[in-house]
Formats: sequence, C-alpha cells, structure tokens
Amino acid sequence: MNEVVQGMLQKYSPKSPFEHERALREILQEISLVGLWRGKFFEHAAFYGGTALRILYGLDRFSEDLDFTLYKADPNFQWAPYAKTIVDEMHAYGFEVELVEKKKSTNSAVKSAFLKANTLESLLKIGVLERHLKHTHPETLLRIKVEIDTDPIPGLQVKNQYIRAPIPVSISTVVESDLFACKLHAALYRAWKNRVKGRDWYDVIWFIRREIPLNLNYLSTCMHNNGELAQNERLTSSLLTDIFVKRLKTLDIDDAKADVRTFLRDTTQLQEWSTDFFLYWFSKITFA
Repeated sequence: MNEVVQGMLQKYSPKSPFEHERALREILQEISLVGLWRGKFFEHAAFYGGTALRILYGLDRFSEDLDFTLYKADPNFQWAPYAKTIVDEMHAYGFEVELVEKKKSTNSAVKSAFLKANTLESLLKIGVLERHLKHTHPETLLRIKVEIDTDPIPGLQVKNQYIRAPIPVSISTVVESDLFACKLHAALYRAWKNRVKGRDWYDVIWFIRREIPLNLNYLSTCMHNNGELAQNERLTSSLLTDIFVKRLKTLDIDDAKADVRTFLRDTTQLQEWSTDFFLYWFSKITFA
C-alpha cells in the first residue's frame, strides 16, 4: 500500500469491509481534489456542499459526492479537460480510475461526471484481506458523483482553505456563512426524489451548533432567484422564522432520520429529532 494512503487510512480505523469502503471513498475524494488543483481547476471554481464541509470544516458525517460551483456562468464547461489530471493523480497513489462525464437528456446548469474504480481491486490495495471480500463481486464499481453548477447564483463569497492530505494544497471553497445559506435553502426547498433529504437538516443543525452565522442576504438572493420570494419582498429574520415553521409542519422527521442514518457513526443523536428539537436550534441562529 502507498505510504501516504496508509497514513490517510489510519485516521478512520476501519474494522469491516463496509467501513473500509467508506474510508476508501473519502481517500479518493481527497486525491481527486489534488488532481483538480494540478489542473488549475480552482482558478475557475470553488468546492462546496457536504463533502466540502466534511473535508475542510470538519462536518461529523460522511458525504458521498464532490460538488463545485463556477465563479461565473459558463454553459460550455466540460469535465473532460480535468479527467487526465485526476486519473494521473490517482495512479500516483496506486489507484486505477476513470472519470466519465454524464450525458443528460435535458438541459441543466449542473454538469455531472462519475469517478469510477473497481471496488474489489481498490479495497485490496488499501489492505483489506481477500477472504473478507468474498461477497464483493469482482466487477462491482465504486462510483463518486462529481458535479458543478455552471450557472451559479451570484454573490457567493470564496476563500482558500488547505487540505492536509494527501498533500497540503490550497483549495478554493465557499465561506461558511454562505454554505449555511445554501444548506438552509436546500432544507427548506429541495425536492429530492419525492423524499426529504435528512442530510440537509442535519447540516443545518451542525452550522447552528458551531455558531456559524447565516448569510441572510445570500439566502434572500437564492430565494429571489428561484421565485420563492417575490422580487419586492424583503427577507427578514421574522419572515424566515415563519417560513421555517411552515416547512417544519410538513417535514417527515422519520424519513429525514432514515436518510441521514447511514452517514453517521453515532446514530443515537437522532433519537432527539422532533419538531421541538428543530425549533429550539433554529431559535439559536445568528446572522452575518
């Protein structure tokens, strides 16, 4: 096993093939960021979303995808120019992967690709014994979705943040108060396969617990842009409270728990989730 990868793996202390696969996914995510950095990707885009919170800000849950946003709109953006730098970086650490851009049948500002690696081969490379992988089909692929918003809502603030591994390089990312606004907007309005995305609600509470102030102006911009707030309407903390309470009345908390449960090491905290729980923490929000 590559020495750097071995060091990255140690922080997880995985004990089962499932835990090894989860650790492997995050290791591949971090190596991908270095590949993108080598390709000068962060001169044009910033890292955001749940995995950015996990890697750069210490979010205490796992996250599956890599999400980015361009600084300014570019409908002609393609992932292909960055495929080689990602693949080459992976190869340097002993992994064989490919980056395949997703062809969409409908027009969308979000451009997607999938980072694919053979699950069995990759797990063997990080030291999982073959006898523990007898139920893993040799052709099973580990997939990491990579997405970028090519028509971003203007106003996001970005900064540089260093990742620690596999090498300490500077990654452009969205500032925390704006990430909070994005997450709260998602919790309030995201329609996800007709189900609630409990991860959004978990992350909102995480921001509040860490006393990260909410950028109310950027949240207002998002809502105006998507037609959730009339152009002549001003978003105040009082109006936001009304919107939150109304949304909470329709929230299926059991579905929210089910969604986020597999992304947590300690699921006992979900026992506290209730309407009162969310109202309590929402009352603690501060504003940037």
